[in-house]
Amino acid sequence: MRTRDAVTIVSALFCGSKSGSIDPRRNQLAERRNRGQRCLAIAVLLVTQAGIIATSANGATSTGLNPPQLYSVGVARCVFVDASRSVANFATNPVSRWHDTRRLVTEIRYPTNLVNTPLTETAGAAPASKIGGYPTVIFAHGYDVTPDLYAPLLDAWVRAGFVVVAPWFPDENPNAVAQQHGVNTEGDLANEPADLAYVANSVVSASTGVLSSCPILGGLIDPSRLAFAGHSDGATAVGMLMYDHGLDPQGVNYADLRKGLHVGAVMIYSGSADTQQAFATPAAHPALLVIHSLGDTCNPLANGRRLYDQVHQVDKWFLELRTAHHLPPFDGVDAAAFRVVSATTVEFLQAALTPPSPGLNLTAYANQDPSVARMFQSNPGPPMPPTLATPRSCGRA
Repeated sequence: MRTRDAVTIVSALFCGSKSGSIDPRRNQLAERRNRGQRCLAIAVLLVTQAGIIATSANGATSTGLNPPQLYSVGVARCVFVDASRSVANFATNPVSRWHDTRRLVTEIRYPTNLVNTPLTETAGAAPASKIGGYPTVIFAHGYDVTPDLYAPLLDAWVRAGFVVVAPWFPDENPNAVAQQHGVNTEGDLANEPADLAYVANSVVSASTGVLSSCPILGGLIDPSRLAFAGHSDGATAVGMLMYDHGLDPQGVNYADLRKGLHVGAVMIYSGSADTQQAFATPAAHPALLVIHSLGDTCNPLANGRRLYDQVHQVDKWFLELRTAHHLPPFDGVDAAAFRVVSATTVEFLQAALTPPSPGLNLTAYANQDPSVARMFQSNPGPPMPPTLATPRSCGRA
């Protein structure tokens, strides 16, 4: 069965006659998805988790791209407050101080032993115990959305045996944007690398018992096996934290922000390098996976390629999505691209964070359906696409 046909059937079963219609008035990534969009993502997740073979436009099938499902998904929410930094109000001119502290609401997704369906996230479920804790991914969301938008991908990581920690950025989540009358709040991006570092250190402290404000994390995280991942603005923030060599807005060196974090993997989805700072490979570099779509008209592939080229190391990969757009490969709406992304990222995380590596050829693994995606390792990356006068669009098309 073709993946598209399977998604249509499942969507109809779960969602009635409402298909994933898109509001053409929105040209920003938005949390305000209608019911049809949510149901479409659910249908894609069901089809993907069921292991239905994806069939590309040229009739080729992709096999072996099913992430392992060892666990069910538990979810909890904790709040970490950084009293040393503030939140700006971009609705005023000049920009003023909105909050005196940065309150970082953080979603924790973690493995459990419950028997549930691929759609289930069980709030507050008892974690599956693991001596030494689980390898952990700190995930950064994009503009005007929350981590929930990426639930199909984040849950795929959890089911494969990873904890996922995903903060809401104080100025870029939909509630903050709405409260500031819809103005562009992306200027807060410069503060988000420090948010990520603060949350990473906080969850490690909570797991080791130093911090008691998030009891669900007790013993859950292996602090020696951390990864950072992000999409769009979140990807750019992850790149800044990992590779910038200058000072953040508070005058703190980015190298000091990441000091003490044992990072083994970095994943950049539809991101860009920071053009305002020196951007270079740190001495103790983690494995890098960049994923970008050739059809991304929000953040063109050339931006991801430039970031990739500036990181000088052997253990780096670039996954080029051939026909997808900016968001659908990561929220599950583009079934074929999502299938490759979810499976490849799980394999990458396992190879980078759970040594000894089983000797997987990640390039061959991701290249099983070349009409959907192709993988490049080390240098060079994918060819730079020609610069086209295409209107910028960050929606779902």
